[in-house]
Amino acid sequence: MKFKYILPIILLALFSVSCSEDENDDFQPNEIEGLTKIQELSNDTHVIELYNKSGMFYTGYNEVILRIKNKSNNEFEENANLSWMPIMQMPSMNHSCPKSNPVKAAGKNTVYQGFIIYQMTNADGSGWSLNINYSIDGIDYVASSDIVVLQNELQNVSSFLGSDNTKYVVAFMEPSQPIIGINDLVIGVYKMETMMSFPIVENYSLTLDPRMPGMGNHSSPNNTNLVYNLSDKMYHANLSLTMTGYWVLNLKLLNTSEEVLKGEDITELNTQSSLYLELEF
Repeated sequence: MKFKYILPIILLALFSVSCSEDENDDFQPNEIEGLTKIQELSNDTHVIELYNKSGMFYTGYNEVILRIKNKSNNEFEENANLSWMPIMQMPSMNHSCPKSNPVKAAGKNTVYQGFIIYQMTNADGSGWSLNINYSIDGIDYVASSDIVVLQNELQNVSSFLGSDNTKYVVAFMEPSQPIIGINDLVIGVYKMETMMSFPIVENYSLTLDPRMPGMGNHSSPNNTNLVYNLSDKMYHANLSLTMTGYWVLNLKLLNTSEEVLKGEDITELNTQSSLYLELEF
């Protein structure tokens, strides 16, 4: 074969290999497209990367994406079993918070996702640490680090002692991008079983009365009360937002016997419930 025919073939082969390598290089980063790294935790074997949209932890509900990179080959692990334990160090005690353990994200190869609900923090964001336990191919590992948790400007989580002498955590989850109209309101309800255990509260209910304090404390039509959804173990309601601005979501938490555990009705004399969450858009 003449050289003038061989050269194009060689160039085509090199171009194909280059494209293939570029595609492989881009594949794993694309699994976290649109996310910002919060920080890394590491041990002798792995680096664990934590991501979300803001690149920060805040009080309230935090969806967290993570990847585990093997230090020996810089490849991301695809078959890990994970659990984590956030811990707040108080002067006289330690406690955790509501959370879900990370699981493989749908349609992803190297990405795991879960959530953590920080119910409090220190003024400078200090006080919290995160321990991650995981196993790969039957080998157990652990990584831990201090983390920064900033105070959210809005009250998106409420921790309180109910009338039944049980401590509860109620957290705003959705809508993350509210609209004028009917929104799917999603709230998580948890109880403090021990200082380290916060199981989901099932089959309770919450009444909803959204108000705009800056606009005469008016409400809105077509809201519904929050009811427990067995499929995702959260509480759902229709939240009607008639205009942009600052809203207070006044709540009452009721147990299965419809006894009020926290919160009050809104009246002319009582303009805000003691159990509330805030929203602004």
